[in-house]
Amino acid sequence: MKFISAKVHGCLDYVVVLLFLAAPSLFHFTMIPAVIAYILGGVHLLLTLLTSFSLGVSKVIPLKWHGVIEMIVGPVLIMLPFIAGFASEAAAGCFYTVIGIVILLVWGFTDYGSTKRK
Repeated sequence: MKFISAKVHGCLDYVVVLLFLAAPSLFHFTMIPAVIAYILGGVHLLLTLLTSFSLGVSKVIPLKWHGVIEMIVGPVLIMLPFIAGFASEAAAGCFYTVIGIVILLVWGFTDYGSTKRK
């Protein structure tokens, strides 16, 4: 059941960018999870701006490839606290786990065929 359109997905992408950028201050991350959050916020913004959908600017990356990237990123975010060594930090560990699950859910419910390259 794919009920998230490309336009709604784009809006959610910009919300995710804001979450990545706000999380270190909101949840008092230490250095490593904070730096990773800022980097991921910038990377996710760049991905969204370059995606070929209505809210993209340059329309270089096909929406289907955007989806493939998110399909990979979701599980990586869930494992990130363990990989990067900050699993003992409850707030950061919880944030990355939840954001990874949310990205996977959005990926699973997005209709990646709902837009054509423009």
